[in-house]
Amino acid sequence: MDLLIGLFFIAIGVHAVKTAEQRNRIALLGSHLQKFQLEKHMEQLISGYLRALGEKDPERSEPIWRNLEGIEATVNEQLAQLARDLHEVWNERTRVSRWPLAVPFSTRLFPASTFDLRTLLEVHAKGFETALRNDDGLSRRDQAFRLTAELLLFQHSCHWFCRSKSVASARLLALHKTAYEQVVAAVSPQTRQAYLALVRG
Repeated sequence: MDLLIGLFFIAIGVHAVKTAEQRNRIALLGSHLQKFQLEKHMEQLISGYLRALGEKDPERSEPIWRNLEGIEATVNEQLAQLARDLHEVWNERTRVSRWPLAVPFSTRLFPASTFDLRTLLEVHAKGFETALRNDDGLSRRDQAFRLTAELLLFQHSCHWFCRSKSVASARLLALHKTAYEQVVAAVSPQTRQAYLALVRG
């Protein structure tokens, strides 16, 4: 009985520490994101892409594509600025555990099993910029598909930093009906290579 009581209080303590760490991470990232409207613009882009792709008449879809160009440019600028802003944060505060579940103090006790959020945001910013530039000459439909994947992977990384990889993947599936592996496969080859090299170590 004493052992069970001890384990119970240990579990409570671990949960309390984990919750405090996650709150600090959410506050840190939120303090930088609040200067932008990335979430709002992401929703506008994704819903706009779906509207444009749903139009069979090019004359009806073309104005939608044109309206989205301004939002795309804004997202591109804000992602780049966010990556620059995070470089001012002390490195220890931006470490992300590669473990699927959140474990208290894991980024400090096991630094070899972590990666730097600041570097990851640079990958996302560059990935979106490259997809927007469309060096591969994709059709507008395929470009929209790639840009959407780049945004969803960025969102996944934010949730991974704040919570854990497993929680981020579950949210991605719940919110967008898309598996993490599908999103990784849908971004540009350049983004995928840089992303996997970083998060896998």
